[in-house]
Amino acid sequence: MLLMVVGHLSAARSIKEYLENNYHDVEIRLVDCVKYVNKTLDKLTTTAYNEMAKKMPWAWGKIYSNSQKGVFAKISNSSNRMMALKLNKLLQEFSPDVVVSTHPFGSQMCTVLKQKGKIHAAIATVMTDYAPHDQWLVNSNFIDYFFVAHDGMKQALVEKGIASNKIFSTGIPLSNRFLKSYPKKQILEELGLVENKKTVLFFAGR
Repeated sequence: MLLMVVGHLSAARSIKEYLENNYHDVEIRLVDCVKYVNKTLDKLTTTAYNEMAKKMPWAWGKIYSNSQKGVFAKISNSSNRMMALKLNKLLQEFSPDVVVSTHPFGSQMCTVLKQKGKIHAAIATVMTDYAPHDQWLVNSNFIDYFFVAHDGMKQALVEKGIASNKIFSTGIPLSNRFLKSYPKKQILEELGLVENKKTVLFFAGR
């Protein structure tokens, strides 16, 4: 089986890692779809997100919310339709049986191509959010499978008209590194922390 994984890199890498470790009859190609179709756009959006997340999280929250409807949504959907043409070249070369998308833009590009009859691969969308943002659901009738973070998201998608047999509550993909055991006492000492106090870790990434 040929399988292509596109989208949020951390989640995509985790899926690729798991499949390679557990299935030996699958050839996998990992693609950062936005970077592949437009490196300038990728750099701009990445820089904008990083800066807003650090300095103006409220602004990013507003953009995230507004991108579900109205002008932002129309611009996003239109640009994804145009960028799909370039992604099509790669899809034709690799000819995957399944495309796993961990980013709404990747899902949109692939569904546009499927709608036009350019590709015939099954499309699986892994929603790397804890709530069903509408950008994930554009052209949802051309998506074969949805993998969501929790049962509440599954119910929300059903209420939006997605067939329940297409939705699987699997959680957000994590690297195998999170399953390993580490010497807690040694790590606390290295970080200058103490064992009898509660420690909270915050982390984020692409």
